[in-house]
Amino acid sequence: MNFTRKDWEDIENQKLSSYACKSSDSNGRVYKEEPHLSRTCFARDRDRIFHSRCFRRLEYKTQVFVNGIADHFRTRLTHTMEMTAVGRTLARTLNVNEDLTECICLAHDLGHSPFGHEGERVLNELMSGYGGFDHNLQSLRCVEELESPYPKFSGLNLTWEVRAGLLKHESKKQSAKLNGYNIGPHQSLEAQIADIADDLTYQAHDVDDGIEAGIVSLEQLLSTKFWKLAFEKAKNLHKQATIKQLIQATIRTMIEIQVDDVIKQAEIKLLRFNPKSVNDIMNCSEKIIGFSDNLQIILNEFTTFMFENLYFHPKVSKETQKKVNLMRKLFNFYLENPETLGKIAQSKINDNGLHRTVCDYVSGCTDRFAMLECKKYGLTDE
Repeated sequence: MNFTRKDWEDIENQKLSSYACKSSDSNGRVYKEEPHLSRTCFARDRDRIFHSRCFRRLEYKTQVFVNGIADHFRTRLTHTMEMTAVGRTLARTLNVNEDLTECICLAHDLGHSPFGHEGERVLNELMSGYGGFDHNLQSLRCVEELESPYPKFSGLNLTWEVRAGLLKHESKKQSAKLNGYNIGPHQSLEAQIADIADDLTYQAHDVDDGIEAGIVSLEQLLSTKFWKLAFEKAKNLHKQATIKQLIQATIRTMIEIQVDDVIKQAEIKLLRFNPKSVNDIMNCSEKIIGFSDNLQIILNEFTTFMFENLYFHPKVSKETQKKVNLMRKLFNFYLENPETLGKIAQSKINDNGLHRTVCDYVSGCTDRFAMLECKKYGLTDE
């Protein structure tokens, strides 16, 4: 027996919670298309994201450590894959739409600049007076305009629910809308899950990379409540483990603690507010997905530790600043020499303006390509 799209939609309607986003109830696409015979609209969106060029470029964009300095450090792509796995686990446990959650997770960083959050900060500074730069909005811009593999429309023509899920900051604005539909005051449960999957994943793998790089020590980490809690749990479970194995077990336990806490808090709030629809979730008096107050306090302390001991560590920040300063030079070089932009970018200058076109081009660069361009145009000291 072959499963059709209609079969999958029927399964969703029968099995998923009443407040889950159902494929058959989607607000649709900007450009009308015939539904696929075997894939739901969200499964189709997932495949479009996978096949996009901006998704592939994530492999060569920095997470914490500048891409290319070691084989095992996370990139923006491996971060995306790890958070997507967590997102699917949460969606499955809470009985909402896994495919939609996966799409939002996969697309959430498509618009991220090269060289991590410092690269984003500098691009926003360079775009002061020209609309600024925010990687969430840029991710939406990527799937709505910059990716253009189809002859009949620009962008990937993703469903409304996926695109709305990328607007976590915009949803907080009063009466925020996308294509005439409200996107707040809170997002769908699937979008809320994607948001927290990002938060609970990145610190665990960032600390893993920090240990690997020899920047953060076990002794330092044991001074934090969160690491100590996870470390003691891991040690009790794995009494024969080596130190290296115990550290890896601790990192896994960090994620498990957070996932368990999110699930318990969601169950408490779902019972309290008793939502019956997606609109009930979005119009609830508070978000359904979040950490308990006690865990949030511990996580806040750990975040402070990470900024002080990893993200702003001289070994990390020095290399990042060096690359970001070159990116700044590249941005200004393109402004002064727009003929050096790619042909597609040059064709957009009249419609989008020079600054936005250059911003789109630079934010789409991988770390590697940005450095090759700097070398090509004599912007480095090498």
